[in-house]
Amino acid sequence: MGSMGNLILIRHGETEWSRDGRHTGRTDVALTPKGEAAAKSLAPAVAKLNIIATFTSPAERAERTAQLAGLTDSTPDPDLWEWDYGGYEGRTTTEIQAERPDWNLWRDGVVPGDAEHPGETVEQVGERADRALARVRPLLAGGNIALVAHGHLLRVLTACWLQLDPAAGRLFRLDTGTISELGTEHDNQVILTWNVPPTAS
Repeated sequence: MGSMGNLILIRHGETEWSRDGRHTGRTDVALTPKGEAAAKSLAPAVAKLNIIATFTSPAERAERTAQLAGLTDSTPDPDLWEWDYGGYEGRTTTEIQAERPDWNLWRDGVVPGDAEHPGETVEQVGERADRALARVRPLLAGGNIALVAHGHLLRVLTACWLQLDPAAGRLFRLDTGTISELGTEHDNQVILTWNVPPTAS
């Protein structure tokens, strides 16, 4: 069996909401100038990765990050949308904990929101991540595949890659404007690199 490609995970650059710690699910917030600069600075590292296909969240912040990083021929994948935070959309953890002391997203989940933000459980996010992985896994036979998406979604997807429960994504901190790489070692699915900023790429 020939060597397989790796999954290249890119979290989009900074937005005003990510900077301020506001849960940003389906609200389409643009990159800040700092976020755009970080995305551009990923381009040299991305160019060395021989990526044969790119899939992005449909969110502008993800598609713009891919474009600025040099991944101009990308395909939107609705399963790569960020976690739907329901009634917690746009709110910070501190604000939520004022109402629900000790609230934790990974353990306690979200409350329903309006029609555009009905909310998801971590298991539902995991189901979307599994669908995305099922589509891209056969493509890895041809080389490296990039996924440009969001912090919580990519953390859940990583847990699924490692064959862990989706909630194990809580263990993988992931900053904006970073590159991570998933692959295999001795037939085990592993993390090769994680949360690498542009300056270290």
